[in-house]
Amino acid sequence: MSILRTTLDEPESPRPDSAVGASTQRKAGIRLLPIIAVGYGMAYMDRINISFASLRMNSDLHFSATVYGTGAGLFFIGYALCEVPSNLLLLHFGPRRWLARIMLTWGLLAAAMMFVKTPLEFYGVRLLLGISEAGFFPGVIYYLTLWFPARMRARAVSRFYVALPLSNVVMGSVAGWLMGLHGTFGLAGWQWLFLVEGLPAAFFSFVVLSMLPDSPGQAEWLTSDEKSWLKRQLDADASVAHLGPETGVLRTLLSPKVWMIGLFFFSALTCIYAYGFSAPAILQAATGWTVGQVGTLIAAIGLLGAVGMLFGGANSDRTGDRALHCIVPCCVMAAGYFVASYGGPGWLVVVALGTSFVAFMAMQAPALAVPTQFLAGRAAAAGIAAMNTITMFSGFIGPYWMGRMKDATGSYNLGLRGLIVPALTAALVMFLLTRSLRRSSVLNTKSDLANELA
Repeated sequence: MSILRTTLDEPESPRPDSAVGASTQRKAGIRLLPIIAVGYGMAYMDRINISFASLRMNSDLHFSATVYGTGAGLFFIGYALCEVPSNLLLLHFGPRRWLARIMLTWGLLAAAMMFVKTPLEFYGVRLLLGISEAGFFPGVIYYLTLWFPARMRARAVSRFYVALPLSNVVMGSVAGWLMGLHGTFGLAGWQWLFLVEGLPAAFFSFVVLSMLPDSPGQAEWLTSDEKSWLKRQLDADASVAHLGPETGVLRTLLSPKVWMIGLFFFSALTCIYAYGFSAPAILQAATGWTVGQVGTLIAAIGLLGAVGMLFGGANSDRTGDRALHCIVPCCVMAAGYFVASYGGPGWLVVVALGTSFVAFMAMQAPALAVPTQFLAGRAAAAGIAAMNTITMFSGFIGPYWMGRMKDATGSYNLGLRGLIVPALTAALVMFLLTRSLRRSSVLNTKSDLANELA
């Protein structure tokens, strides 16, 4: 059990409980996290809002479930292929400029989805949307490593990443209304949905450009003492990183640990993307409710997911545990998919899938804190991008799997049943990664002790 207690040994640096440390983290949290959260919420909403649009778009444009699943997944192919180059460009241009550029281009392309008419156009815009958004999420995770020490990182991640479940709340709340605008000014409801949910990201890019400093050194709202405190904390973290600031990009990309954490997220996100892009259709079939009512249901599940995410991040930082906060939720997800895949009363399907969603959200902050603890500096930028490259292929496989199963069997039950495998695979990979990191930390400690005695 001690193997699972912590991901790796952290430096014995002072906790942020001094007046200077507390004020530094409070300022960073207030000034940065809300902006990042709004940006990521828009990103997630613009990549997955086709799940609601499909309730009318597929019939209007005569798209089969396979065409829809393929188009939904092509976003992630473009995203995955451009992850590492995008994060390296972020290092060159600076986080502020590069993140703003990403938001501007994806916002315009998300709105352009309203013009698609054929499967080929659908595929093309989704692919370009993925390319344009590539690097935003790993760029944000790397950016947080510049502002928050490792001990505080799961909590910081949860406070921006809570935008993911909350974006489901917003999307679920407004989707019914937007779809109800069908015919207004000659546009279909799904066209209004893409337009109204896409353009805000383009406008918000100027907020990112004007309000995010590239580094703590450029933050006028930090005092010199606060900057010095933060530098000492981050230097202590880097000193124990398995792949530190001096590690080359190639060595980072070939690291087995980077591939393992990538495999973990690939497996876990295969589940959530498979479910997420089909959720409105699955829940509507289970309940018999209208689009608006299903949207309200998804919004409620999103609120519960937000609570789970904040709790998971805070409790993981408090206990110092990362592994169990990931392994247990993965097993809960598998159980939820198992129950939902056998149908039964509508309320049981809703509870099972809702529980799976909340479990996934609860593990996100602890899981995302793992790579930032064994990666630092340039290695962190390259490694997190590589991890996300592996991960993003799940966004193609998950929706494609569900679409194929729906066309082959007439329901989503077999598709849901198949998600048990990646959920349990994620749990196994996290266990093995934890054990590997723990062993490496013990060996490094013994080596350091031997050098001191020598």
